Amino acid sequence: MTARRVFVPRDAAARAAGADAVAAAIAGEAARRGLDLEVVRTGSRGMLWLEPLVEVDTPEGRVAFGPVSRRDVSGLFDAGFLSGADHALGQGPVARMPWMMRQQRVTFARTGIVDPLSLADYRAHGGLGGLHKALAMTGAQIVEAVTQSGLRGRGGAGFPTGIKWKTVHDAAADRKYVVCNADEGDSGTFADRMVMEGDPFMLIEGMAIAGLAAGATTGFIYIRSEYPDAIATMSGAVAAAGQAGLLGDSVLGSGRAFRIEVRVGAGAYICGEETSLLESLEGRRGIVRAKPPIPALKGLFGQPTIVNNVLSLAAVPWILAHGAQAYADLGMGRSRGTLPVQLGGNVRRGGLVELAFGVSLRDIVMEFGGGTRSGRPVRAVQVGGPLGAYLPASQLDTPLDYEALAAIGGMVGHGGIVVFDDEADMARQARFAFAFCAAESCGKCTPCRIGATRGVEVMDRIIAGIDRDANLSLLEDLNQLMTDASLCAMGGLTPMPVRSALRHFPEDFRRPALPRAAE
Repeated sequence: MTARRVFVPRDAAARAAGADAVAAAIAGEAARRGLDLEVVRTGSRGMLWLEPLVEVDTPEGRVAFGPVSRRDVSGLFDAGFLSGADHALGQGPVARMPWMMRQQRVTFARTGIVDPLSLADYRAHGGLGGLHKALAMTGAQIVEAVTQSGLRGRGGAGFPTGIKWKTVHDAAADRKYVVCNADEGDSGTFADRMVMEGDPFMLIEGMAIAGLAAGATTGFIYIRSEYPDAIATMSGAVAAAGQAGLLGDSVLGSGRAFRIEVRVGAGAYICGEETSLLESLEGRRGIVRAKPPIPALKGLFGQPTIVNNVLSLAAVPWILAHGAQAYADLGMGRSRGTLPVQLGGNVRRGGLVELAFGVSLRDIVMEFGGGTRSGRPVRAVQVGGPLGAYLPASQLDTPLDYEALAAIGGMVGHGGIVVFDDEADMARQARFAFAFCAAESCGKCTPCRIGATRGVEVMDRIIAGIDRDANLSLLEDLNQLMTDASLCAMGGLTPMPVRSALRHFPEDFRRPALPRAAE
């Protein structure tokens, strides 16, 4: 008789909420009751407010229970949860949960379903279909498919992926590289981590396809050191892929070589910028390079290099397997396909939602997120990480789209959305933007290195009520200088949250200064 299967996430967010203890308790309780039970550790479905989320196989599909604690396990067995019986923690069939039903999961179709380190599980759920098709195509044909899909960089810049790949494909060189930027440092973002911990073979497949497209035989995955679970899972998946012939001298027996190495960063936010990442990969301090030359022509070790974010590379297998047009049919305008949105901050239901471009911010925050966790009105949302704009509640009907957000002074960035209620002080949030830049600047250019420090000082004077008009004028001059003269987006985008706070919440910059003892 086949063992019953229970699924418990191994995702870092679930583990932080006690998933390891829950998995151990389920295995122990089954042993005590003499039940033949297999506990499968998966990625997370993205419903982080329900973690640890336990799922059981039933004839009607997987049924979920959560959030489950170790103390709940015995009662779940008593209630017959293995058959999907009713329980206070029961969430019903996962496929019919409203959070899941409204999504359009492409990149995250397998996450939370498969065992991340089982290549057989990956194949059984549609994995490697894109790579098999790519192996029957020329590099130029692969590049054309990615171009026609409309895929744009998901790391923040939104640059068309196909153009970048074509540049590397067309470059004449003895060696070329594929580099995956997994240095996910933006506050409120965690989609890259969820891919690496929940569906790592998808990223490996995407990188192999990129290698075939460009003529590269070596790839590197640069993972931030703060992601130990992702590092361990990706390293295990790369090793398994090599043993199975997915990587190596002859990818899937094709005679075409591609290898991947996992490299670990050293905690520098600036290494999320592609040229700084390349410097770090080469063994030097992570400092931004001047461009030109661009990495596509002179990147890692001076060779043509594809540098893409995790989500960009992870979208490629689906595009090759289902066709460029199927991907392009999702989304709106020049924003094609889907975007994994990471929802956090002061919100009732935080987590990951994957939707086609065009959904409104209001739908994401209010329908998926359920509004603020505090129960107070939404005052602002920051879209696109710590250097993204603070948008007021009046702009929540803006569609999630590169051009629509740019039109109101915002950006999509890496797809992170952080929610604030009406008790947030937006002048202090503006100060945080400068403080963050001052701490994380690589120090190479003066506008960023010195400008951010002066920005903190100017904001402190404004908040303290010192010569506000003069300091507000100085603040705008500083914002313009950093925007125009910074070497990279670190300094160039720092003024975005500051200016948006000034534009939408000017009253916070003129609040009566509190006595120091009352602050």
